[in-house]
Amino acid sequence: MKLFGGGKPEHPLADPKEAKRLLDALPANDPVKALDELMHWMESVAAAEGFKPEARIQLLMMLDERGRPQLRKLAKDYFAAARPSRFQENRLWTALHGYCKQVGYAYARSVDQFVQGHRGADAAKALLPLLLVRTLRSFAQQIKWMQMRYGPIDLASWGVFNSVYAFAEARQLARAKVTVYPGGADEATPQLEFLKGAMFSASGPDGLLPLELEVAERVIGALAPRFVIGGAPAPAHVFWTDLAQAMTPARASRAPQPVPGLRCFGAGAALSEVHELAERVMVGGKVPPELKLGDGCDPHLAHEVMRHLHLYWSPQAPERKTQRHPVKSRLSVTYGYAGVVGALGGGASLDFDNRQAESWIVENVSAGGFGAVVPQLKGDWLRVGALLALQPEGGSNWVLGVVRRVNKSASQQARVGIETLCKTPELSRFAVAGVKSVTEQGVLMKNGEAAEPRIVLKPGVFAPAQNLELMRGERHHVFIPQAVAERGEDYEIARFRELVRET
Repeated sequence: MKLFGGGKPEHPLADPKEAKRLLDALPANDPVKALDELMHWMESVAAAEGFKPEARIQLLMMLDERGRPQLRKLAKDYFAAARPSRFQENRLWTALHGYCKQVGYAYARSVDQFVQGHRGADAAKALLPLLLVRTLRSFAQQIKWMQMRYGPIDLASWGVFNSVYAFAEARQLARAKVTVYPGGADEATPQLEFLKGAMFSASGPDGLLPLELEVAERVIGALAPRFVIGGAPAPAHVFWTDLAQAMTPARASRAPQPVPGLRCFGAGAALSEVHELAERVMVGGKVPPELKLGDGCDPHLAHEVMRHLHLYWSPQAPERKTQRHPVKSRLSVTYGYAGVVGALGGGASLDFDNRQAESWIVENVSAGGFGAVVPQLKGDWLRVGALLALQPEGGSNWVLGVVRRVNKSASQQARVGIETLCKTPELSRFAVAGVKSVTEQGVLMKNGEAAEPRIVLKPGVFAPAQNLELMRGERHHVFIPQAVAERGEDYEIARFRELVRET
């Protein structure tokens, strides 16, 4: 196995005094710029000639430790309650993903010196367990940040991730326990880091919002010691991978080929534990402290994430509620609350050249929704939870839907799963009860099977004690608010009880 290619160090950081001066000069008030400079030093230290393996590893680890506070600060900003602008979000994501990628590949170059038997590597063998853990964690973080944008996932990252863990097993270091960063209580082994990264990828991340992905990663980290792994299929081994391949973990729907690199794994005792934790949250309304999700974590969000994990970790693969039928047809799509209102208010079919309209290809359809291919991504709006107005080719009516799954297969292409919310949405203007001359626009959804009507509104319009009213001919409809059923970036879907009076 070879991960990369390998001396007197003519490098500024080889001098401890100069290294301290340069690192002390990192921008204190600009974590993005600080991480950018640390990435530059990581890359140059990893590639510079002349460093002894031990000195190189120690220097890389020091640089990594310097970057931890900035990394935490930017991640906190990325998931802040007040969402950043698209420009700022892209700036944060680029810094977070780029840093994790640079750290991972810099560490992996040092692992490769052990793989190749580089002269002087044995003198650094005491650092190898920690090096392996940090390498695996950095690659898992890199893959997580790719998933924050629903891909595309770089298979080369999985190739290095799998190869590094295979080397840890070959050196009998898979269960070597280390403290990952100084001053912390975070202990890990290469096997634990491998399982955390593999289980995250196998847990249906393409159906979770970014904040849900972050919560899922933390739940996985808390429950990882209960995960199981082996070299052959077993009832508890729901997933598998081949350490000799650059591949994402797969569900073991059929027995995989018995090859030396085969590793089968699953949730083990964590399957029942995540179910019990979800029940505790639902009954008590509080997040268990052992999950370390933070004081501000919404219990409802944590409950939904744990239900999602339990569903995907179960031996039975998640089943679709309704059967899908293969089709091939065009679909006109407009997105966001404003786009939906514009489509429903206009009545006629949108021109495909309209800036707010896109043409997608439907691959399959069911009573509950569509599976579609986005042949050309326009902008970065496509994400789980996006509101859509959809018009099948040849049709004149608009269907209301929401994105439930996104998987970007290339930089400008994606596959999406869309849930149909209503086949007959009605754009309406509601009077606000008790407030003269105030009206609010919304989309009324009435499905035959639904016990309560739902209305799509702009955020902040729904008020628990404020009725919405609508006149239709001789009938006066009063909508009594019940609860917000779902929230998106630019909309809320609220449940109402309806009273109808003859006027």
